[in-house]
Amino acid sequence: MNDRYDAGDAGYGAGPYEVVGYDEYGRPVYQQVPAQQPPQAQQAAYDPYAQQQGYGYDSYATGQQQPAPAYDPYGSAAPYDPYATGTQDATGYDPYGQAASSGQQPRVTEQTAYIPQQAGPAEDTRTPRETEPVSGEPEYRTEQFAFVEEPDGDSEDVIDWLKFTENRTERREEARRRARSRIIALLVVLALFAAGGVGYLWYAGKLPGLSSSDGTDGTATPVTAQKRDVLVVHLHNTAKGGTSTALLVDNTTTKQGTTVLLPNSLALTGDDGSTTTLAKSVDDDGSSGTRDQLDTVLGTSIQGTWRLDTPYLQNLVELVGNIEVDTNTDVPDPDAKKKGTAPLVHKGQDQTLSGKMAVAYATYRAAGESQNAQLERFGQVMQGVLRKMSSDPSSATTTVQTLAQILDPPLTDKDLGAFLAKLADLAKSGDYKTALLPVQADGTLSAQTGDSVVKDILGGTAKSPDAGSAVRVSVQNATGVKDDMEKARVVLLNGGFTFLEGGSASGTQATSKVLYADAAHKADATEVAKTLGLPAGSVAKGSVSSGADVSVVLGSDYEPASS
Repeated sequence: MNDRYDAGDAGYGAGPYEVVGYDEYGRPVYQQVPAQQPPQAQQAAYDPYAQQQGYGYDSYATGQQQPAPAYDPYGSAAPYDPYATGTQDATGYDPYGQAASSGQQPRVTEQTAYIPQQAGPAEDTRTPRETEPVSGEPEYRTEQFAFVEEPDGDSEDVIDWLKFTENRTERREEARRRARSRIIALLVVLALFAAGGVGYLWYAGKLPGLSSSDGTDGTATPVTAQKRDVLVVHLHNTAKGGTSTALLVDNTTTKQGTTVLLPNSLALTGDDGSTTTLAKSVDDDGSSGTRDQLDTVLGTSIQGTWRLDTPYLQNLVELVGNIEVDTNTDVPDPDAKKKGTAPLVHKGQDQTLSGKMAVAYATYRAAGESQNAQLERFGQVMQGVLRKMSSDPSSATTTVQTLAQILDPPLTDKDLGAFLAKLADLAKSGDYKTALLPVQADGTLSAQTGDSVVKDILGGTAKSPDAGSAVRVSVQNATGVKDDMEKARVVLLNGGFTFLEGGSASGTQATSKVLYADAAHKADATEVAKTLGLPAGSVAKGSVSSGADVSVVLGSDYEPASS
């Protein structure tokens, strides 16, 4: 099959060109055909069905050309030597695979024919007309050619690496997303937990800056403006006599409970304007009178009075299921017949006390001890009872009703039960303490000693009676018994006198003396002697201690009252 077209149109020179093959890009390769061929060359024209000698011609020969090899339509060219010179047999192949006949060929002169060369994938400079197929010749389509790409092993490696990199990147991104999700979830949980904690503290009133103890302007509420519920309790020792007094305070603003212990020597102002002591007021004026006097001296507002006799205290401890107290001393059994009997209450931490043991500990005062030591034990017992009391108002009310005691108006069983339930809740949570009211020797309160309790805890102002309103009695102990001094002090304070301790004499004295320096205090000296149980003959005019109205020297004839 030979494709020819006018070479003048192709631009390669005069004469026609024919297609002799295709380059690696599928473009046709042309070969110039001589304008005139000798008869031998014409006779050697291609005949696919003929079996004769000398098909084709030598494209590289000059002068007389050698017949060229025949074209095999199946893509196989007949072998020939395009560079051969002289006579040479050219063997061609017919379409059916039979060899063409060979014979003596005319001798031609060796000549190299010009073949247009195209350098690789250079830009095609041919005109559109040159690329168009010649009329009458078959058109070749791109699907007739197979473009085979050589497999490149590196390309697969690159693809695999890209896939690996992409997968690894995706895994990293997924890990980051999961980590962010976990962090967000953790932050949400912590935020909810913190919000819950803040909400609880706010609800409980324990959040600094936001609790109910703060004012509307964000500052702390002054102690004098804080709301308090106050109840006074008097413990009456029905077996040995004497009383012990304490204030139960519930600060509803700061959520703090306190037991304030009041010494019996606290100076009060009686209804007639005279000066008296707390112990004497309880015995003489009763509940309502003592409550009013305390309000005057301390600047408080006491809502009620709870008289608690020792048998009721014993029953109360039994009802709450005994109490635990850190005892500070051994307490003997008051019912023991013999000395040397094992103590009823042992000194130590977390001592479990029954009702009887609690009463013995709360009222015990050893020889030579002040009344404050016994008062502090009473405060320990009261706090122990509150820790065991139910925090439920109805249950606490039932406990109070079970005591079957008669309460002083306006206090009722329900009011007392609800009040004790609130204090019990504070005692169990650790928001409860016990404080002793500091009282000077004359029973009065100073600004320095009273502010820490009167102002901070009670929110009041100390208003002790004037020092001149009570008879100041100085006592010196010459009996040789240390405890006599304390017993005399209690008796005098209960009698409404101001006690001044004069110390102990270097030796003993047989008779007691009550001396006054000013005749105006003779009657006061007579009253002091009567209060101490001394004979009227012990009263005499003489020198008195500095700052005192009456001086007393206790001798061996002094017989203190049993406590």
